[in-house]
Amino acid sequence: MDLKSNIRPISYVKTNAADMLKQINDTRNPIVITQNGEARAVLIDPESYQELINSLGLLKLFAQGERDIELGRTVEHSDLMSSVRADLNASGK
Repeated sequence: MDLKSNIRPISYVKTNAADMLKQINDTRNPIVITQNGEARAVLIDPESYQELINSLGLLKLFAQGERDIELGRTVEHSDLMSSVRADLNASGK
């Protein structure tokens, strides 16, 4: 993906919105929208947006896990599995 080739001024967006939507949905490449020569927004297709949100969620979980490890908030695997089995047995499953 060459982001530099997908930079459009806001005036272009106003007159070519339908074409731009087709382009991003066909190519899945984002388009950077500029105003007064500065990047102001990025237009992406819905699937790419959802993938981005999902990826950020995973990164947050990894960061939380690393923080828990640093703070010593961990349990042994065997202890965890024993607890899970006990919970499952208690719920009748």
